[in-house]
Amino acid sequence: MDFRISEEQRAFVEVVRRVCQKDFKARAVRYLDGTWPDENMKQLAEIGVLGMAVPQEYGGSGLGILDTVLVLEEIGKVCYVTAMAALGEVGVQTRIISTYAPESIKRRVLPRVVTGEAILAICMTEPDAGTDVPSYKTNCDIKGDRVVLNGVKTLISRADIAEMLVVFTRVNKMPGAAGIGCVLVPGGAKGFSAKASYHTMGGEYLCEVVFDNVELPLENLVLRDNGMKRLLSAFNTQRCLNPAICLGLAEGALEEAVRYLRERSAFGRKIGDFQGLRWKAADMLIEIEAGRGLLYRAAVSGDPFPDPALAAMAKIYCNEMSIRVTSEAIQVHGGYGFTDEFPVSRFFRGTRYGSLGGGTTETLRNLVGRKLVEQMDLATGVLGMRTF
Repeated sequence: MDFRISEEQRAFVEVVRRVCQKDFKARAVRYLDGTWPDENMKQLAEIGVLGMAVPQEYGGSGLGILDTVLVLEEIGKVCYVTAMAALGEVGVQTRIISTYAPESIKRRVLPRVVTGEAILAICMTEPDAGTDVPSYKTNCDIKGDRVVLNGVKTLISRADIAEMLVVFTRVNKMPGAAGIGCVLVPGGAKGFSAKASYHTMGGEYLCEVVFDNVELPLENLVLRDNGMKRLLSAFNTQRCLNPAICLGLAEGALEEAVRYLRERSAFGRKIGDFQGLRWKAADMLIEIEAGRGLLYRAAVSGDPFPDPALAAMAKIYCNEMSIRVTSEAIQVHGGYGFTDEFPVSRFFRGTRYGSLGGGTTETLRNLVGRKLVEQMDLATGVLGMRTF
């Protein structure tokens, strides 16, 4: 197993890191009120980040999941809001469009994603169903060469500014998992509305979205038969990119903690000279490196979508690890860590989202536990499950 990144990957990550450290870090505080990080997104478009998930024939670079993980990790080190904004362009919604959408939509939308002109949103959660996808009530009826969409989605990122929304929906009111498909909705469609209703502790706003007899061409129904299985397969990508941001937040918190250990004095000594605080820093690094190993392995496990169990394990660990590490970084800072003047409190607030979005850690433990109990061959054990 070789987890070394290539020289090309390292060079690209260094470009992203320079932009993040030079520009994004200083601007991070201004986005805590829900302001869209437009300036940062323009810079990410200029250096090629927003086209990472877009195939080359549509103007992107078509890079793999690991490349995207590395980039989101760097952005997460300095600004959670910008990392989440970038996730919307390099994540599952772009990959669903590039994999399943008709050619006419790909050619209209994907080049604009590359340049940062088109913002994408994914609409999954409903007021009465989040992780429980088969219970979604949003429905589109097929009427000849048109579909008519009705329903409500909630807690949706950037829906109020999106050019295209990837909407998980029931088709022709078919019940259960078999009835779930996916429809693409232009942001300006008649009958569509989105209101930024919820300001999060991480800084961004989430929207309440309503589809009221939204009429669309039939080609916009990009997944129907066996749609849920394919959608969730694509969603495994998100289960690598969400923890990439958490990993970055944890690394950013550790870097700030080490800086503080070197600068702060108590009892006539730098606090970094005290063994107890050095142990804290060591444990934070150990947890980060364990998460990195799981995540990078999951990221290279499949193309275009990673192995479900590996992605789930990486997400569970990195989500929960980042909460522990950012909390310890606050502890290292003492009372200052509890203030907004130091970035560690911002990292802690941002990382709390990880275990909620993209499949809760409780749900993903069900997935991992089911695979282990039902599929492990007692003769070959864990090694036979091919997770090594």
